[in-house]
Amino acid sequence: MKNIYNNEKRLLHGGDYNPDQWLDYPDILKDDLRLMKLANVNTMTVGIFAWSALEPTEGNYNFEWLDKIIDDVYNQGGRVILATPSGARPAWLSEKYPEVLRTNDRREKMLHGGRHNHCFSSPIYREKTQKMNYKLAERYGNHPALIMWHVSNEYSGDCHCELCQENFRDWLKNKYKTIENVNKAWWGPFWSHTYTDWSQIESPSSIGENAVHGLNLDWKRFVTDQTIDFYENEAKPLRELTPNVPITTNFMADTDDLIPFQSLNYEKFSKHVDILSWDCYPAWHNDWETTKDLATKVGFINDLYRSLKQQPFLIMECTPSGVNWHNVNKAKRPGMHTLASMQLLAHGSDSVLYFQWRKSRGSSEKFHGAVVDHDNSEENRVFKEVSQVGEILDKIKEIKGSMKQSKVAIIYDWENDWALKDAQGFGKESRRYPQTLQSHYKYFWDKNISVDVVTPQQDLSKYSLVVAPMMYMMTEETMDRFRDYVKNGGVLVGSYLSGLVNETDLTYLGGWPKTLQEIYGIDVKEIDTLYPKDRNSIKFGNESFEVVDYCTIIEAKEAEVLAKYEEDFYKNTPAITKNNLEKGKAYFIGARTNQEFLSKFYDKIVKDLDINEVEDFISECGISIQIRENEDAKYYFVMNFTEEEKNIEIKGSYIDLILGKEAEILNIMKPYGVYVLKKNK
Repeated sequence: MKNIYNNEKRLLHGGDYNPDQWLDYPDILKDDLRLMKLANVNTMTVGIFAWSALEPTEGNYNFEWLDKIIDDVYNQGGRVILATPSGARPAWLSEKYPEVLRTNDRREKMLHGGRHNHCFSSPIYREKTQKMNYKLAERYGNHPALIMWHVSNEYSGDCHCELCQENFRDWLKNKYKTIENVNKAWWGPFWSHTYTDWSQIESPSSIGENAVHGLNLDWKRFVTDQTIDFYENEAKPLRELTPNVPITTNFMADTDDLIPFQSLNYEKFSKHVDILSWDCYPAWHNDWETTKDLATKVGFINDLYRSLKQQPFLIMECTPSGVNWHNVNKAKRPGMHTLASMQLLAHGSDSVLYFQWRKSRGSSEKFHGAVVDHDNSEENRVFKEVSQVGEILDKIKEIKGSMKQSKVAIIYDWENDWALKDAQGFGKESRRYPQTLQSHYKYFWDKNISVDVVTPQQDLSKYSLVVAPMMYMMTEETMDRFRDYVKNGGVLVGSYLSGLVNETDLTYLGGWPKTLQEIYGIDVKEIDTLYPKDRNSIKFGNESFEVVDYCTIIEAKEAEVLAKYEEDFYKNTPAITKNNLEKGKAYFIGARTNQEFLSKFYDKIVKDLDINEVEDFISECGISIQIRENEDAKYYFVMNFTEEEKNIEIKGSYIDLILGKEAEILNIMKPYGVYVLKKNK
């Protein structure tokens, strides 16, 4: 299939444009075109929430304004990502067809308002969205400006109406075949929760059942599948009429800790998009972590979303300044926007697209950051920094399509995250599965070692090292894949709270699974959960390291003991082990350690595996170096994520793509400074 997006050689720069809000202001729309040129943007995403403007009343369509916008953008050299408007309905649709409104878990029908307040099961809503999308595809499918479809916006949430209940029961019937199998999978006899008829099964509810973990897990799986099914219903006209135009929908991250979005399993969803895109909104300059530590989290999410499809992704939304929904909405400091944009590219993005182009005049997003502020000026700081980013993107556009080549993989599993959060045991506040993965990831980010963040279903054979902590829910298939990986020469790192339940959240009987005992050469006997003030320590080599939260009591069998506990009733028992299994090795970290230990631990493994990707660079702490490469060259993004000047020494011959000259051997990087260096192969 010919993909017209591939014909666009530029890195995409621009973002969400909402001209439908300004149809009564023709001077504003005219000025937008002038400002777009000055801002060095080349791509506008239009139509995201424009349903009311496109279909003001049922069956009466108005596309003329959109015709003009798309033509105007194209005529000055721009491209368009055209969105379908299903993320927010017009009021007439809710009024005439109330079935399209969601029902919450308390079985209360929601009122019209907000956005994403629609039922994914509703036949009427599916019919209406598909009809709109046919009309968009028929009208704009051959327009030379169109390079991509953006289906809906930030899918999320669930509906508990009777239509969704019936679809959930059908989903369960397809999966389990009989009601007896459901009872076995969900451990029905507990609390007399045995079902005798499919009609008795209801979705989890705060006023009903919410403690059957198998039910909760299957509901989340169903919501993912139902959302994907709704998306595919929307995408059908686009695929049918415009098979050469790729389709995306924008994924998200949970912003409080900047961890993977929890409501949907993006691993499954990623198979249904042609190009993965996501919306990136870190709280830069916050008062609870350093800029460097936050940059590590951004890197983790980027690497996860790049790795899902093993191809470059797009940043569909970021802000050029501040947002309007953090607890404190701080503006980016001078230089931060350029640095943050370069980090997105460094980890695999082929775009920097903003929400939003122009600030709304009213409602909830009137103070959300934008390229064009209420002053309509090209002279303010934010506009100038956006323009500067556009200049840089043009200078480095040859990186488009290049990838990262990683020898290290960290495993993240959405369903494991769901199950572990739901588990009624251990510590409520201390499970922190994705945050723990980020702690391991931080070592490699600090050492400038590229990482793929993959799921258990992905191919592991190409990686020298696979890190898989806290795999609480692990299928027998995953265990077998881990064993094969190690036997064939891989190095695996596992940890506490692993291998406790199967795919329906039932515990494994007979102790720790035999396959894991074979892989790690140990048996897990007990897990001690510590109070927040509790501390223990382990002796690793000649040093002691503090451990918190979790301590696994281990019986070493074939494994070599690398560290022992120093306190409590399990004093002098194994805490860290290493097992040789045929051609490979498996390490087990039995306790939650600090970053200092992880640094010592991984130093030796990385040295043994001879993983060193930036041997030509000597830099101070706080400088991140990320590499993209294609057949012809490697591209080194050198970034200073601190508020201080940093020294860097560069060996060898590199071209500074931003300055257009050979890179200096010795250099001082300014705070938030960045270089993009090219080395021909």
